[in-house]
Amino acid sequence: MIASTDRHESARFYRDLIEAAEAASWGPFSNITLDDGVMLQFAEPPVTIQMQHYAFLVDDELFDRAYSRLIDWGVTHWADPQMTRPGDTNTEHGGRGVYFKDPAGHAIELITQPYL
Repeated sequence: MIASTDRHESARFYRDLIEAAEAASWGPFSNITLDDGVMLQFAEPPVTIQMQHYAFLVDDELFDRAYSRLIDWGVTHWADPQMTRPGDTNTEHGGRGVYFKDPAGHAIELITQPYL
């Protein structure tokens, strides 16, 4: 479950960004399904949301499309988790990566190669 300030907005953001499938939603959850069958559930807990870090391993083609969306949407992004290299991507770990915040303020990372 990913805590959200607006579960519908968060689900839509992830669905559109990483091309996830909409999944049946119920109760307090708005759901999406990733290509490998993993379901992400977004909910609005009655507490202050603490920032979490979520990383998604994507192929080069999806990275290109998602990065283009981030640019088109005007999402502030960085090449590093310390947020010292704004407006850029990195080429660490033999692939590419980018960091940004989702609508609820969580730190999101897209990478094209797993960490070794």
